[in-house]
Amino acid sequence: MPLPGDTVFSCPAASWPPSDIGTLLTPQVPGEELQTILSEIDPANIKAYITKLVSYGTRHTLSSQTDPNRGIGAARDWIAEQMREFATASDGQMEVTVPSYIQGVASRIPSPVRISDVVATLKGSVDPGRTYVVSGHYDTRCSDVLDYTCDAPGADDDASGVAVSLELARVFATRRPAATIVFAAVAAEEQGLYGSNFLAQTYKNTSVNVQGMFTNDITGSSTADDGTKDPFTLRIFAQGSPTTESPARASLRAQIGGENDSPARELARFVVEVAENNYTQMNIPIIYRLDRFLRGGDHSSFLDAGFTACRFTEPNENFAHQHQNVRVENGTQYGDLLEFVDFDYIARVGKVNAASLWSLASAPMSPQNVTVNTTLLTNDSQFSWIMGNETLLAGYEAVWRPTNAPFWTHVIPLGLVNTATVNLSKDNVIFGIRAVGKNGYRSPATFPFPG
Repeated sequence: MPLPGDTVFSCPAASWPPSDIGTLLTPQVPGEELQTILSEIDPANIKAYITKLVSYGTRHTLSSQTDPNRGIGAARDWIAEQMREFATASDGQMEVTVPSYIQGVASRIPSPVRISDVVATLKGSVDPGRTYVVSGHYDTRCSDVLDYTCDAPGADDDASGVAVSLELARVFATRRPAATIVFAAVAAEEQGLYGSNFLAQTYKNTSVNVQGMFTNDITGSSTADDGTKDPFTLRIFAQGSPTTESPARASLRAQIGGENDSPARELARFVVEVAENNYTQMNIPIIYRLDRFLRGGDHSSFLDAGFTACRFTEPNENFAHQHQNVRVENGTQYGDLLEFVDFDYIARVGKVNAASLWSLASAPMSPQNVTVNTTLLTNDSQFSWIMGNETLLAGYEAVWRPTNAPFWTHVIPLGLVNTATVNLSKDNVIFGIRAVGKNGYRSPATFPFPG
């Protein structure tokens, strides 16, 4: 069986056009500090976090916010307490807040309720104005989405995702990422993405430069409902054409064949390049859609706010363990119970997130306003972009792939410039431009539009 990353960038069927322009792209290998970060992610901690969250009985959005032992309020306060404890190791660089608001009567909200997110922000040491977000949702539900009295343990959905945020906050607190990283636990996902929408809109309204967001939702089990085990696979869902694009922009994207090169899909390709390797032990298939059929997640809130976002989810879901009252029926155990969670698997999920976040924060920002010259009929491809002014920036690269290849296959060094001509026709391949850091880290690529 091939190891993660061994063959993901090879695509025999996508062999045209034949070209020696550039060199074959190889995945970005974790550096020494990132390897250390990955080694510190501990399944025992993951187990402790999830066990504690499950102990609150229910974390339904409409459950008690004042009971110290049961309900969403107790869970919120414990998560905040944990984050604040981690922040003490950050030398003042991690700030923990609990932003909240009163949600009025709305879909799945029969009476006004306070919705609170827990947010730990680790300030970037070089480029603090650039931000990346990772989140899980800490609320739960039973079969009836309005039943806030039943036991709703939510071990997989979504204590597993919250555990990833907590463990990464702990490990990252002692580090100094170049860009800002936010570790969040959001509320009211099950009622309609209220907590993540509040966080995303807060960032949008305060002009926070969120360059990427990941939600970890249902990332706790490697076993399907038929007993099939797949403990080394993690799906990443990536939206196609952004719904926030103007009709004219969307029409142009379709005309030039850019539907598979949305910002979310470039982010997903980046994740595979930096996080599918022997250090995470994970295979990361990109699912070319926003989310699963009839389902949604907190990344949608960030996409709707105009940010780039993707969703991580386990490979095969067991629906008897989601959104179900705890019970045994016809010999089948229903309910999202602790016994069905795989802590080693979640630790590997955490490693995928850690490798992705650290690599994003360590690289320069993706090139902005990348265009390809379409005013002349030529078999060359002429590109331009805005030159970045970051301390990290060493130069730029062009990446390309055949139009039927899923991943970038070739890379061309361009230097510290903001224009370049490549002797390969834009009509025959897909191009991207990415930034290169002085430390060797590369940014996600940016797809060029005519300009």
